[in-house]
Amino acid sequence: MRILCSNDDGIHAPGLKTLEKIAKALSDDVWVVAPETEQSGAGHSLTLAHPLRLRKINARKFAVSGTPTDCVLMAVKKILAETPPDLVLSGVNRGQNIAEDVTYSGTIAAAMEGTVLGIPSIALSQAYGFEGREKVKWGTAEHHGPALVSKLVEMGWPADVLMNVNFPDVVHTAVEEVEVTIQGKRDQSNALIDEREDARETPYYWLGFQRILSNPPKGTDLRAIYDGRISVTPLHLDLTHKATHKAMARELGGTPPKQITPVVRPAGTSGGK
Repeated sequence: MRILCSNDDGIHAPGLKTLEKIAKALSDDVWVVAPETEQSGAGHSLTLAHPLRLRKINARKFAVSGTPTDCVLMAVKKILAETPPDLVLSGVNRGQNIAEDVTYSGTIAAAMEGTVLGIPSIALSQAYGFEGREKVKWGTAEHHGPALVSKLVEMGWPADVLMNVNFPDVVHTAVEEVEVTIQGKRDQSNALIDEREDARETPYYWLGFQRILSNPPKGTDLRAIYDGRISVTPLHLDLTHKATHKAMARELGGTPPKQITPVVRPAGTSGGK
């Protein structure tokens, strides 16, 4: 099995080293194509306004001056064009990718692009807690990753679905369960805009989220991670909301609505009462 590894934390990220270990436990044909610099929050963005640079690190490892999406495209359509990968692994991200994170995440985007290109793809993330991003328990993902990825590949899944795997912020021996979850919903009141001033007293801003415990419902990716379980969430590329589509088709489908006659007011009058 040929495995392509990518990420959004960059070519030198510790999580990428963990991902390589997971991949090499499953195959001796492992390739790495990752962003030259950190691309966290890049989402499923594609570089179109300027050229990409490709840096060869060794025979099977490359850095790309672009987004995670760019990396997977370059790998599949250029570097490995003659023999494309059988599996795309993205991560291991420093921090969880759950709830609305999946729409921002470059880690998810790399797996999404693999799925778009017809390759089974899995995003992997390692949660960390209030101790901070320098105390990530990479050993949890490294220990449980190979068997879990192997089982997922053995099971298989639909072509327009990608797997989102999150490892909890506990040591590997404390993980008792794997839970198949649905995407949760984060409390967006935790969003934070941190305003500061530079040396010229000009304001600038940092965007982020306050790290506050909440009480998410059972069955969600949020709850599983909070409770120390590995979360596996199947994500669908088709974003169409079927129920709304059906209801709107009944009311809106067919002949276009009649044109609305503009309201004409006498000159010199205002629109207020």
